[in-house]
Amino acid sequence: MRNYILNPETLLYEIKEASLRSKLFKVLLLLAGSIALALLYVWVFTSVLGLDLPKTAILKAEKARWDAKIDVLNSHLDRYESNLDALQVRDDDIYRSIFGMNEIPSSVRMAGIGGVDKYSYLDGLESNNLLKNTAMRIDRLTRRTYVQSKSFDEVSSISKQAGDMASCIPAIPPIVPDPTKYNFSSPFGYRTDPFTGEARLHSGVDLAMKVGNPVYATGDAVVEAVNFDFFGYGNTVILNHGFGYQTLYAHLNSVNVIEGMKVKRGDCIAETGQSGRASGPHLHYEVHYKGERVNPTNYFDLSMSKDEYLAMVGKREAESQAVLSRRPFSVSRR
Repeated sequence: MRNYILNPETLLYEIKEASLRSKLFKVLLLLAGSIALALLYVWVFTSVLGLDLPKTAILKAEKARWDAKIDVLNSHLDRYESNLDALQVRDDDIYRSIFGMNEIPSSVRMAGIGGVDKYSYLDGLESNNLLKNTAMRIDRLTRRTYVQSKSFDEVSSISKQAGDMASCIPAIPPIVPDPTKYNFSSPFGYRTDPFTGEARLHSGVDLAMKVGNPVYATGDAVVEAVNFDFFGYGNTVILNHGFGYQTLYAHLNSVNVIEGMKVKRGDCIAETGQSGRASGPHLHYEVHYKGERVNPTNYFDLSMSKDEYLAMVGKREAESQAVLSRRPFSVSRR
């Protein structure tokens, strides 16, 4: 709407021009009114109606979609972690145990990847750090999967030697099982020490017999040590069978092997005696598994037929003689 005023000089009506101040006032008034309406809209939308602004609603919807994806990812990780736990138990308690392998320490299996600062870029993204925790979890599972894979590679390599393992396990008596030649004088376990009278763990079995009876290797092995202890086991032979097994033969009268020598099951390695601290002539025999002394009677059967045992020893002697006969020899010339 236009405003007109009468010009007294020309006696004509002329359009009245608004002043700059008036225009500026109107503009400011319009701007203030717009801001007030916008604030009123925001207040009614958020406080009165309890709704989110369109931009906020879009961001929240996007966040909800990503949270749902991360939740699905974590559910998959739960399943993968459960399967990995089952593989770890089977690996430690069955596969590695069967082949005499030590368990993998938890500190190795559960070790993380990277340093603390690796995830610093994810700090402050959300109050519960869901994304950071998921990233750390993926890295841990990746590390555990790698360790488990290497463990299975190791088990696979050892399993290819299963035939060797069967011949290395100390699975026969260390003497000819002839009941007329020996007496099972002391079993494995706690007993009264014959010298001190105190209760002590007897870490092997004692087979009482006359001096000079042959003692045989109970499995394929390498002679790890040949010792003499005047106040202890006397003449002693320790065989390392591999796969976590060792055997010890003590109070021997004579020894037929030297350290580093390879022996086969049924090889005569010594003769029984009464050396060291012994109350009478006997063979003290121990089986060690993974460094722990175990009951030897779990590994051999003294009710084994004497003829069967001697047949095995005779076969082993024949094999040894055949090997010796095939070795080349030289004649010295002068």
